[in-house]
Amino acid sequence: MGAGVRDSAPELALLLLLLPAMAGAQGSESVVFREVRPDSVDFVNTSGEPDKRYIVSTLASGVALIDYDTDGDLDLYFVNGAALVEGRLEEVASDRLYRNEGGWSFVDVTEKAGLGDTGWGVGAAVGDIDNDGDPDLYVTRFGRNHLYLNGGDGTFTEAGQRAGVAEPGWSTSAAFFDADGDGDLDLYVAKYIDIDFEAIPPPGKEPRCQWFGVDIMCGPNGLPGLRDVFFLNQGNGTFSDETEAAGLSDPTGSYGLGVVTGDFDDDGDVDLYVANDSVPNFLYRNDGAGGFTETAFLSGVALSSDGLEQAGMGVDAGDLDGDGRLDLFVTNFSHEPNNAYFNHGAGLFVDGAGEASMHASSWFALGWGTRMVDFDHDGDLDIFVSNGHVYPGVDQSNLNTRYHQANQIFWNDGAGTFTERDLHPSDGLGLVASSRSVAFGDLDEDGDVDGVVINIDAAPYFLDNRLGGSADWIRFLAIGRESSRDAIGARITVVAEGVRQVRELHPCGSFLSSSDPRVHFGVPGATQIQDVRVRWPSGREEQLGPMKPGYEVILLEGFGALSIP
Repeated sequence: MGAGVRDSAPELALLLLLLPAMAGAQGSESVVFREVRPDSVDFVNTSGEPDKRYIVSTLASGVALIDYDTDGDLDLYFVNGAALVEGRLEEVASDRLYRNEGGWSFVDVTEKAGLGDTGWGVGAAVGDIDNDGDPDLYVTRFGRNHLYLNGGDGTFTEAGQRAGVAEPGWSTSAAFFDADGDGDLDLYVAKYIDIDFEAIPPPGKEPRCQWFGVDIMCGPNGLPGLRDVFFLNQGNGTFSDETEAAGLSDPTGSYGLGVVTGDFDDDGDVDLYVANDSVPNFLYRNDGAGGFTETAFLSGVALSSDGLEQAGMGVDAGDLDGDGRLDLFVTNFSHEPNNAYFNHGAGLFVDGAGEASMHASSWFALGWGTRMVDFDHDGDLDIFVSNGHVYPGVDQSNLNTRYHQANQIFWNDGAGTFTERDLHPSDGLGLVASSRSVAFGDLDEDGDVDGVVINIDAAPYFLDNRLGGSADWIRFLAIGRESSRDAIGARITVVAEGVRQVRELHPCGSFLSSSDPRVHFGVPGATQIQDVRVRWPSGREEQLGPMKPGYEVILLEGFGALSIP
């Protein structure tokens, strides 16, 4: 998170130049999100101690949208941390699972489902690792990670040790994807800092640093990083650590925070991108057989457009400019711009955040979770960013930033230029907290994409999308047969009203979280979808007939659409 002693004079001069550019937000006459407060969801995040004197207390934890009971709607799994009291760990928090009853009503089924870990949880990834038709859950933690196998009867069994994925240490984001194309899901786990709770100094004895004159905790620079880990699925319920063999080793121990998968070079296999804190980011290109080469510097996605290392937090991938290629978006620390890496093909990206009008708007905010979503169903991907500082002491500074911050949406004009609009007074997007992870999906099954925002040491926000038209959308639930059943990595192309849109299935991304696995498109003004094409992770390609918008379509590999509306 970039803490340390820095000269603030050049930064302050740049801020004066940026201020005029930040004044031109467009007005919004409509409520984007209505805040919802389900009475039955009483989850509150716990993360260390309130004054954040230790780096372990600053990340908060993630959330997963998971249809654990396969009834067709998204349930909620909240990961939770633990408390630090006088520098000592107290495991008093608990992860929680809430079953979706419809109409923004949820029921706490944690105990009934066999969940409720009281250790220090961090992130969550969802994937059907045994191809049995129900989603399993991987939880990263301080200490050994957990793999919860779904029994198909509403209960889970913890099998991390038996499966070989009970990785110790401080893990952060994780991603399931089929790295070697054999039809089952493999697992990548990003890791952060090597910290021993028993060695945490008591309050008053911990090392302190300065950030623009603000007294802060130190890290991560100068602290030992941990090696990220790649687990290869053996197809029998177990995984093997193939990190070095696959070319995914992290020999310098970079500080991994965000992970997203995607076919970034358009060669038909799934690549991997990792956002690192305060050191260069990673782009691993897949050779098609599960061997990877790290190419972030050559591809232009390791550093900022100024050639600087940044404090990368969250990440997502999608086609931002409508050219059919996957671009990358990375959130960063405050007084650093977020990155928008536009894919120019041939393995080359350019950080175009400035040209896309997102540079100034992200300068004072500290970004975490992010997701590319067509919130307003106009046929292009907008970008949501959750914001919140890590230093409560910034509230006493003159740095034009605060510990509690509003989240942001950058609205796409269809060609990769973005605008941050003024908010309607009653818009839930204007809620202020120190936010961290986010996940998005259609929680109320009305056809548009809603959100859940995790706030550190506070209750989450539930954001009900109020923009989507009643039939200006179509979404797809992809089920693999030769591919993994989840079909992570499937690429779907839709043509409606002469406009071609490309999406790729990846529940991972954002920060520490997992989103709706269904692939969603806005199709403004369309009365018919002219063409739908699917490229499955197995390499199979299918072209499907015309469809009507306003429906969810189930795609079964080799059989096309099970029902075409």
